[in-house]
Amino acid sequence: MIVLYRIYQICFALPVLIVLTIITALITAAGSIFINGRWWGYYPAHYWAKMWCILMFVRVKVTGRENITKGRSYVFIANHQGAYDIFSIYGYLNHNFKWMMKVGLRRIPFVGYACQKAGHIFVDSSSSAALLHTLHGAENCLKEGDSLVIFPEGSRTFTGKMGRFKRGAYQLAREFCLQLVPVTIDGAFHILPRTKLLPRYGTVKLTIHKPVDPPQPDQDLQPVMKETFAIIESGLPQRFRS
Repeated sequence: MIVLYRIYQICFALPVLIVLTIITALITAAGSIFINGRWWGYYPAHYWAKMWCILMFVRVKVTGRENITKGRSYVFIANHQGAYDIFSIYGYLNHNFKWMMKVGLRRIPFVGYACQKAGHIFVDSSSSAALLHTLHGAENCLKEGDSLVIFPEGSRTFTGKMGRFKRGAYQLAREFCLQLVPVTIDGAFHILPRTKLLPRYGTVKLTIHKPVDPPQPDQDLQPVMKETFAIIESGLPQRFRS
């Protein structure tokens, strides 16, 4: 079965998805430049991400959508198991948002340019000035009423277990008094971990937990960071818990 799946991937699914990625990037960039970045910066990629799941036989099951309100701004924080975290959230969260992503992704042909024009936030920590520019971009995004999705670990796990959370998401939530929404991703590590080049078929489970109030202006970030870490980890199988 896996041999037939690989033949299907290489001969059909990947060529179709590469072409679809280029078309989606061009549509996203053009729509964001000439019409409306808030709509065109989200919906073309939303359906593109679904196609990456459908054509690779990846099923996404979502629970907890009732915990968030459509049209409301949040700071979503999720664990980072693998590449299919992006497709799962983009395709199935069903909530307009902007990503906070590594600045190196800007160099991806077509995709990096489209993300820039769509208003996604590239995190550049190479200098104090660059980091300040990143924070200004996030502030502008939140002022316009958008939500943000952030992987507070900063990079994909090697083991399936969660790494230490960074403070950026929590600082933004505190600055703009936005609730934090923990999201557990389970299954993406099996489908495409960072040590593999080709995905497997399978199921990704997204669990949207109840929002957590942001830290108060004079409150230490650590208690909220520990609380949300524990909430996200609670949705993982025992073998992926600390």
